Amino acid sequence: MTDAVVPRADDFDEIAALLALAFHSDLNPELQTVERPIFEPERSLLVRDAGTAVAHAAAFSRDLTVPGATVPAAHVTMVAVAPTHRRRGLLSGLMRRQLREVRDARHEPVAVLWASEGRIYPRFGYGSAAQRLILSADTTGLRLPAPTAAEGTLRLDRPAAHRDELARLYERARADRPGWSRRDERWWAYVLADVTSRRQGATERRVLRHDGPEGIDGYALYRTKEEWVGEVPRGEVRVDEVVAVTPEAYLALWRLLLSVDLTRRLSFPIAAVDEPLLRLVDEPRQLAPQLVDGLWVRVVDVPAALAARRWATDVDVVIEVTDELLPENTGRWRLVGGPGGAECAATTAPAGLACDVRALGELYLGGTTPAALAGTGRVRELVPHTLRTVSPAFTWHRAPAPMENF
Repeated sequence: MTDAVVPRADDFDEIAALLALAFHSDLNPELQTVERPIFEPERSLLVRDAGTAVAHAAAFSRDLTVPGATVPAAHVTMVAVAPTHRRRGLLSGLMRRQLREVRDARHEPVAVLWASEGRIYPRFGYGSAAQRLILSADTTGLRLPAPTAAEGTLRLDRPAAHRDELARLYERARADRPGWSRRDERWWAYVLADVTSRRQGATERRVLRHDGPEGIDGYALYRTKEEWVGEVPRGEVRVDEVVAVTPEAYLALWRLLLSVDLTRRLSFPIAAVDEPLLRLVDEPRQLAPQLVDGLWVRVVDVPAALAARRWATDVDVVIEVTDELLPENTGRWRLVGGPGGAECAATTAPAGLACDVRALGELYLGGTTPAALAGTGRVRELVPHTLRTVSPAFTWHRAPAPMENF
């Protein structure tokens, strides 16, 4: 067995075969064609045994919206170990080396990922930072507020025909939603690719766009699946994403999605925890929301990360951080910041709070507070009343939310 090496672009098919093995799927040439352009071989680590790929980890180079700002973030992905090579420390070795390269070579203050299992990544310092709701709605009889004169027009089309307009609107909305990642042309091609194997018996994906007085101000990507029980229609609307910058657009999009003819169900697996739909429908219980994890954050450079985001209220606190994998983060850090900016530097002053780097990851996008994590024991109050005074600063006016699974 060899140490991890940086693969070549030509090694993509071999890596895809390892991922298919680890995630219990067949190789899909159509999917490989879609994924190949976003693969960054220079950010990948590959382990071979007797010439066969047995472990791999990679990252995408993308910007991430955080409270009040955008930061470069390593989007960790394509992590797999062959069943024959588990429990040999390969994953730990890849994760440790990757974190070191993210910090020293890429100078990215944070790394983010979607976890196949929640138990895996906390041991590498990742914290659950942006939860999501899975909506599985019974749309029968579900009501929304009546239309208003201010609502614009809706139209349906194939998404590719509107890519540039969707991209501009997404960027406009992304600035205000922690947890969303920037999409360049390669990523828009990936997001809009409609791979047949992913339809699971449903139709091709459609875009529903809403135009207000100044042009497009909302869109939804969705598909439908036919189903009949005897002579009774029981079709399903499967929503991939909804982006809107006005309440009128948001309401109009959902009014159509919840009332498509011959459907009685709707699924939406990436709803935000503060999704307005929950407060618009007349019977929110019919949405059957299920809270699950979404985006996990790893703070790689503590002072750089804390200085990069904005803070909901003025804050001046010393935090004592422990980080077993990146010892440079271990120490006391004084954070002074507010809505207009922040600074963070090492200090010898007494700490008001203490936590591990995983807790910082959970706090980073504003989805929870130090006071909430104190109940888990991962944040400790060293000076009385510090939790009460600083916790409001860690929040944000919008909850963090994941968008696409990378």
